[in-house]
Amino acid sequence: MTRPCGSVPSRLHLMCRELNREPAWVAAIRLAYLRGWVDVDSVVEEANLISGRERTVADVLTTMCDRGLLREGPRFDETGRYLVGPSLQQRAPSPAAVKRLSRHGLHQWVRPADD
Repeated sequence: MTRPCGSVPSRLHLMCRELNREPAWVAAIRLAYLRGWVDVDSVVEEANLISGRERTVADVLTTMCDRGLLREGPRFDETGRYLVGPSLQQRAPSPAAVKRLSRHGLHQWVRPADD
């Protein structure tokens, strides 16, 4: 029988670690607004993903670029950086809202050492 995370004994709490992750696209949007750019490594770190998800993140960023959320930055082939695209620029939050984004990021949670 599977129990919700809140009812799992503390010694088994690591089984619920997926709750400390977020979709790559959410992390990418947050970083795009906070930094002005994103790349695969920064999204993996921001989303608190486990190692080995880089290819998936790269696919997500490419799709976001295709849809106008991101755009390839200068020297993209060297850096792999995407910049804020036209769709995100049109919907940019206020500067105060951008500051709140960083305080609510999952990247502040500590990942278990056995990942």
